[in-house]
Amino acid sequence: MINKAIRLADTCRYVKFYRGRDVSCMDHRKYIYLFNEGNAGMRDLLGGKGANLAEMTNLGIPVPSGFTISTEACIKYYEDGKVMPEIIVDQIYTALEKIEGKTGKKFGNVKNPLLVSVRSGARVSMPGMMDTILNVGLNDDTVKGLSRLTGNERFAYDSYRRFIQMFSDVVMGIEKRKFEDVLDDAKDAKGAEYDTELDASELKQIIEKFKKIYSNETSSHFPQDSGEQLIQSITAVFKSWDNPRAMEYRRLNGIPGNWGTAVNVQSMVFGNMGETSGTGVAFTRNPATGEKSIFGEYLINAQGEDVVAGIRTPQPIIKLKENLPECYSQFIDIAQKLEAHYKDMQDMEFTIEQGKLYFLQTRNGKRTVQSALKMAVDMVEEGLINKEEAILKVEPKQLDTLLYPSFHSDELKKAIIIAKGLPASSGAACGRIYFTSEDAKRHHDQGEKVILVKLETSPEDIEGMEISEGILTIRGRMTSHAAVAAREIGICCVAGCSDLILNEKTKSFTGAGKVYKEGDYISIDGSTGNVYGGPIKTVSPEISGYFGTFMSWADDIRKMEIRTDRVPAARLAAAQAQVRNPRK
Repeated sequence: MINKAIRLADTCRYVKFYRGRDVSCMDHRKYIYLFNEGNAGMRDLLGGKGANLAEMTNLGIPVPSGFTISTEACIKYYEDGKVMPEIIVDQIYTALEKIEGKTGKKFGNVKNPLLVSVRSGARVSMPGMMDTILNVGLNDDTVKGLSRLTGNERFAYDSYRRFIQMFSDVVMGIEKRKFEDVLDDAKDAKGAEYDTELDASELKQIIEKFKKIYSNETSSHFPQDSGEQLIQSITAVFKSWDNPRAMEYRRLNGIPGNWGTAVNVQSMVFGNMGETSGTGVAFTRNPATGEKSIFGEYLINAQGEDVVAGIRTPQPIIKLKENLPECYSQFIDIAQKLEAHYKDMQDMEFTIEQGKLYFLQTRNGKRTVQSALKMAVDMVEEGLINKEEAILKVEPKQLDTLLYPSFHSDELKKAIIIAKGLPASSGAACGRIYFTSEDAKRHHDQGEKVILVKLETSPEDIEGMEISEGILTIRGRMTSHAAVAAREIGICCVAGCSDLILNEKTKSFTGAGKVYKEGDYISIDGSTGNVYGGPIKTVSPEISGYFGTFMSWADDIRKMEIRTDRVPAARLAAAQAQVRNPRK
């Protein structure tokens, strides 16, 4: 498990002189925290994800064992010139030994291998902006041990091929399309639609091709030392704090660059072990409408990235009641417990491994402004929160979107629907279509209103998404990257629009028998999922309903008056001032 350098460091841990240096005054701070050593109040140190994993652990919720490498460790990594400090490496392995004791498994052991995930976790939620590596610890030997241990050869090699692709992409920067092409070729050769249709022998062939790509791109063999894999993975997550998409996200959301990210190392649980296993994402309320009902999606026999990437079509969470009723009942109980505990709508990730439910994450969920207002009002009426707490549930910048135009009702009656997808983020948008983030940004900079059309979006698309009027994707559902990011940015999104036939090479799509090329106008409605051919006139919205109730509470609580020559602007300014500090 531990290479020679680590063994030597461990042996010399309490020796005053080590490698010719006086270590008696070395840094002895604690950088690593087991989940049961933290709590929700330690967000600045453990990051949002780590703090919530600790809180769930303390609440007795089934969370896979793990530990958090603190934001202070990330800051030290950058202060030391982007070199992983020895003290942090030492504490990582000490914590890992404790996880081995909890799980009864050994990291790097052939007979009973412990595999871990390595995930980022900043102080504030930055969905998809930084990196994750799953199945760390697999190699040519441990994959055989995992196969024998589980009696499921296909599962073991499916996990290995996933790890090679993620490690190559995240740690080494090898273009993931190279691996996806190999996988697509294998499916085409078999006539398979999904990767779940590939058997163990076919996955072994894919793995050999994956390793060849790695070798060609790096001039080295895929690492077989589990310890090396782990430290490189953690280092890559630290580095991802300063990747272009994370820096752009921080700029857009006013997040300081000196905060750093925490890293969560967690024992793997597997949703890809067959028909009694699965993974999903769910919300305690509908993030698009605010309706009080469990909303989410899951996939049987899958790992987490399959859901958010939209590669396979997930099932609504209610179907889990039919497939795995005991897991569904337990899930509902825990979801309600988490919402009551945090007093906010929760966005949760979960995995079911052979009929056993685990929670991998919870956080306050992103939502549209319309749903945020409804939730705030409903939660007060339910007695969950008070009015002052409700005012804080709506982000000030979200209120701006209430002044955005919507489609003119008379014009909408004349419009032709060319396709229908999922209403992933409310609002209406009209613009010229472009099929890459780079093209969308270039034409936006030239003064055009643009709509970004993609098979599916990824975190690399954040800059193009941010300047678009709306987003239209062919794949994905309500919990896909496009949907979550659009709700956070505050633009409309129609996802999973499989009615359209997209041709990425010609930069066009076909809808209702007509071809729409780059630069053509379309209109999309994120509240209904409708896609219209051509432009539609828009009108300014009225301020009423839940917003009216919300504003009346703000007026009751506020201590500051705002004057302006526009009534809507006055209400918006007052609300923004009140949301920022309701007691002033």
